[in-house]
Amino acid sequence: MPRVKKFNEEETLNKAMCLFWRNGFHATSMQDLVTYLGINRASIYDTYGGKKELFEKAFTHYRTSNRKQLQAFLESQENVKEGFRSLFEREISEAACDADHKGCFVVNVTTELVPNDEEMLKVIQENKTFMTTTFEDFLKKGVDSGEISSTKNIKNIASLLHTFLNGLKVVSKTDANEERLVASVDTILTLLD
Repeated sequence: MPRVKKFNEEETLNKAMCLFWRNGFHATSMQDLVTYLGINRASIYDTYGGKKELFEKAFTHYRTSNRKQLQAFLESQENVKEGFRSLFEREISEAACDADHKGCFVVNVTTELVPNDEEMLKVIQENKTFMTTTFEDFLKKGVDSGEISSTKNIKNIASLLHTFLNGLKVVSKTDANEERLVASVDTILTLLD
């Protein structure tokens, strides 16, 4: 007779995501997962596979959730430049409130696992493509409305804004001075004038 699970898989996946996000893949042991998740080792293996499989599922969960939030946020914005300003300011505010100074899970995984993990490199590259395409589509909305000049190289600006966002997340891990970070946002957004 199969065992009945006494834990919520989605909730447990969220907790695993937070632990990996805070500690990284290598610094999180199977015992850390058992202790933090509050479930036994056999349940982790039966439900998620091993540590690597659980990490991959947690990382996929993070990216999927962030993508949905980003798309919904940008779709709700009337003005492209102000939309980017709000996005960057939201990231700064979240970083300032994060007592663990976790930064961005994608950036953390990139610096920990790439270039040595070929599979993860592909995942990170695909994530970059998604982000830059999303930014480019949002910028095109500004071109179409006349808010942004059609002479601007939207593809390059989208790539730069993605790079800036990642840099912002790295810097905010060690320097969450909101005033300085917002000044950087003001400077980068002059590209859209």
